[in-house]
Amino acid sequence: MSTKGHTTGLAARVDIGERWKAGQTDPQIAQALQRPLATVRKWRRRYQQQGRTGLVSPMGRPKTGALGQTCVGVVQAIKAMREAHPGWGPLTLLAELPKDPSLVGHRRPSRSRMAAYLTEQGWARPYQRHQALPQPTLVSVTRPHQEWEMDAQGAIPVARLGRVSLINITDGFSHVKITSLACQHKTHANTPDHPLALRRGFARFGLPEQISLDHDSVFYDNRCGSPFPTRLHVWLIALGVAVRFIDQPPPREHARIERGHQTVTRQALLGQLFEQWAQVQPWVDGRVDFLNWEYPCHALHGQPPLIADPQARSSPRPYRLEWEGEWLDLARVDAYLAQGRWFRLTSTVGMFSLGDQRYFAHSQHARQTLEITFDPSTRDFICLPEKGTQTFRLAARGLSKADLMGELDPLLRVPAYQLALPFSQKEWRELLLCTQLPGTTL
Repeated sequence: MSTKGHTTGLAARVDIGERWKAGQTDPQIAQALQRPLATVRKWRRRYQQQGRTGLVSPMGRPKTGALGQTCVGVVQAIKAMREAHPGWGPLTLLAELPKDPSLVGHRRPSRSRMAAYLTEQGWARPYQRHQALPQPTLVSVTRPHQEWEMDAQGAIPVARLGRVSLINITDGFSHVKITSLACQHKTHANTPDHPLALRRGFARFGLPEQISLDHDSVFYDNRCGSPFPTRLHVWLIALGVAVRFIDQPPPREHARIERGHQTVTRQALLGQLFEQWAQVQPWVDGRVDFLNWEYPCHALHGQPPLIADPQARSSPRPYRLEWEGEWLDLARVDAYLAQGRWFRLTSTVGMFSLGDQRYFAHSQHARQTLEITFDPSTRDFICLPEKGTQTFRLAARGLSKADLMGELDPLLRVPAYQLALPFSQKEWRELLLCTQLPGTTL
């Protein structure tokens, strides 16, 4: 249960009101949200009597302040310490106070009052209740290409080439290694590398029903309590591929892909000497084929995965790069976003971020929390300011087919494409994409 002094943000207050409206009792709401019953009762009554406008009422001690009953000298010392050390929180400040000889004998504030004071002064990050992204229900995997697991291995040193990171994709049922993409000079694989790895897997096996991912920032917006789907996530939804984020850290989940990292690294990278980078990916692809067609798998009674399960050789959902623009269905994206609700604190000039896009909410809404929903009929975000009852709309950006296709879109638009030497990392990705297109001459 949450302790006293814990700030109840707008997201939690709205949730309390909506749960009461749906028929839940105060004790049920308190149990579900892990909040004190008194806090739930307070905001439920505000919502019941005043509607949503009652949820933006000021909290705490509006006249005397959070430390109104604390000695002025102690408050001044806290303020001076916090301004000199912006990273210090309530516990650190309380531990440092007794070191000031001028404060001996004065009563220190409680941790909750100290936290309330930091919030009151604008020195604490606003609390946002976590709201998970909608995702498919967890079911048992019973057939090939029902669920793929994708993850990037940490970079390892390779002689003459530097650091290399592998993005591995594995079929959760058949043990088939879908693909492994080698990424050069990376501590971690970059965002554009993951669509490339997936497209290579799609071109080889077809589309899976869903893909499971961890909560790495390249897959999941983990910077705030109400995450917006990443471009990779939205692109997969448009293709009709469901996205499931694992609930438990490996090895409780994703144990297979974690073991696969070790297997592919030992087979393809450890102890190898490459003269140039162009040799790496063909060698990695060859070892992945070896693991699928020749290497005996203990879990499959000593048979290679594609021999043990011939149905795993292709998905019932074919894919080709040149079809992608036609296959992307933005209605799927709109239906998914319509389920979401996001809370964003605007800057001092009224700016906020949603996904990888910046929006301007106007200076009159500066330093306010916006409640944001999506209208699928107009593809607008509907924003409701914390201190107001009138909504305003902002056109959604970054959700067109060209945006979701990324670097593949220009490749499909031109009849000829010449890459200049030496190849950059972007051009290496484009080269690998072009090799999947029929009729390509390299």
